[in-house]
Amino acid sequence: MACLCSALVLGACSKDGPDTSTPTKTLDAMAAMIVEGHPEGLPYLLEIKARDVTFDDGVTEASAIGNVKDKASDMLAQLWRVSKKIKARFPKDLADEGVKAVDAGLDTAEEFGFDFREVAKQVLGDPLGFLVEQRTRMTAEDLGDGTAAILIDDEPAFGGILMMVETPEGWRLNVPVEALRSNKYWPDTRHEWAVIASMMLGIENSLNDFEGEFDAGKIRSLREAGERVGRLIGESVVVQSVIYAMMKRDDAAAPKTVAPAAAPETR
Repeated sequence: MACLCSALVLGACSKDGPDTSTPTKTLDAMAAMIVEGHPEGLPYLLEIKARDVTFDDGVTEASAIGNVKDKASDMLAQLWRVSKKIKARFPKDLADEGVKAVDAGLDTAEEFGFDFREVAKQVLGDPLGFLVEQRTRMTAEDLGDGTAAILIDDEPAFGGILMMVETPEGWRLNVPVEALRSNKYWPDTRHEWAVIASMMLGIENSLNDFEGEFDAGKIRSLREAGERVGRLIGESVVVQSVIYAMMKRDDAAAPKTVAPAAAPETR
């Protein structure tokens, strides 16, 4: 979900919101949200199809997914605010880091590895910037059946898994729920969706804590900023991930309830 999430007001949009009347316009709207500094709108351009399920507390799965989108939106907005402050205070350091990455031939997040501090330092400088860069390589092909294929350099994105779908609100980037539901870590209960929402909230709170330290002058370099954010977010994500993994383990271990067979009719 972090990646998904990770992978979604504007001057370029109408007063009622972004124009998503076609697949291409939706891709343009996503890029515009980033360029115009409104990444909080991105989660709402994701289509995560919910089951017609109501949990024990009366919350529907659609509502639980909506809560996750809201929390992801708040998190992205806070990330953007922090990024602006980082760029304003350490412009030369950020430029130098970019040169080092190019000289080393590092052009993907995977090549940087998964060191929270290093990734945090890169993300703080230009969060979601890679989406804008990729937009020039992306096209959308309307398939005429309410879906559209996303192409990168005229090839299906991620082997054709990444698609778009038409909804009553416009075109959206489709999360392949049916394929993902077979994965044991896909959220399946009310509490699991709540933990995903809490993870988004935890990241936002970590960024809030960092912003307070940053405004107080406690962060003196880009390196220190990356290390501090990495530690704050890393601790939060690890805790929530452990909770989530334990919940999934308990669900898998729980005995399945089977309805008793009807007693044979006697005469």
